[in-house]
Amino acid sequence: MKKWILRSSILVVLIAVIFIGIRPESLVGKPSIQSSAALLMDASSGEVIVSSNGDHPLPAASLSKLMTQLIILDELNAGHISRSDIVTISKHAATSAGINVSLNENDQFTVNELLKVISVYSANDATIALAEHAFGSEERFVEEMNRRARSIGLSVHTKYNNATGSSSLSGGPSENYMTAKDVAKLSAHLIKQHPEILKLSSQTQVELRNKGLYMSNTNWMLDNVKGPYAYSGADGLKTGYTEDAGYCLSSTVKKNGQRLIAIIMGAETKEQRFEEAKQLFDYGFAHAYSAKEWTQNWASTWLQVIQRPSI
Repeated sequence: MKKWILRSSILVVLIAVIFIGIRPESLVGKPSIQSSAALLMDASSGEVIVSSNGDHPLPAASLSKLMTQLIILDELNAGHISRSDIVTISKHAATSAGINVSLNENDQFTVNELLKVISVYSANDATIALAEHAFGSEERFVEEMNRRARSIGLSVHTKYNNATGSSSLSGGPSENYMTAKDVAKLSAHLIKQHPEILKLSSQTQVELRNKGLYMSNTNWMLDNVKGPYAYSGADGLKTGYTEDAGYCLSSTVKKNGQRLIAIIMGAETKEQRFEEAKQLFDYGFAHAYSAKEWTQNWASTWLQVIQRPSI
């Protein structure tokens, strides 16, 4: 009996050494990040799997529109506005800087049309038009953005100066600022509260009625885009760029029942943000699989040991 106990103990120690030595990160190399910040988060648990400068505030560009989308969808659910509402484009919206779809003053579109344009193409003129429709002015909408940031637990580093992430409203800071961790938390909250956002953000193309415009999605990671940067299971969420912010990305992938969110901020090229996000996802899913496998193997081996008959 004593020999069996000793032999079993030695076996258990050896198994532990072997399994503990095989860490998940040894199976897939840690991502090589050159961007200003990057972060990988489990959408369900909020666990931060990888962080590179993830708590440092940086210009957020159109990643700001994740908050815009959250507020608009909340307003729709509350019945304060309707998808069929007609939005008349103001002079302020029509003359917005940055990426837009050349909306003219007094043009009219539905809330639903403009929301699709924001989700697929990140147009600034469409964003301002929706902000004005929902809250009367961009200024009031920005106040709500900052209030909402605090209410959902984003850090004090997140500060919105406008609805678009492009230009300032009144000569103040030219950018909105967020941390990569806050972008990930906001992305997870948006998906949880409004899962339909994934259907919007994963559309490859959107048409703007009466404009004859067909806008392609700027997120090259989407599974259904089928390009060189497409990632299996990718269905969102938002790209962004300004000269100060560089190329930014909030991307999400669901695989084997697990949803991960990857944030890239301050990449030097469009391609870099997708390449680094791919590295994050590869590492994250390998980490999740190997950790699960480790637990299962350990439990199975230990069960075999304790069930062995004594000699």
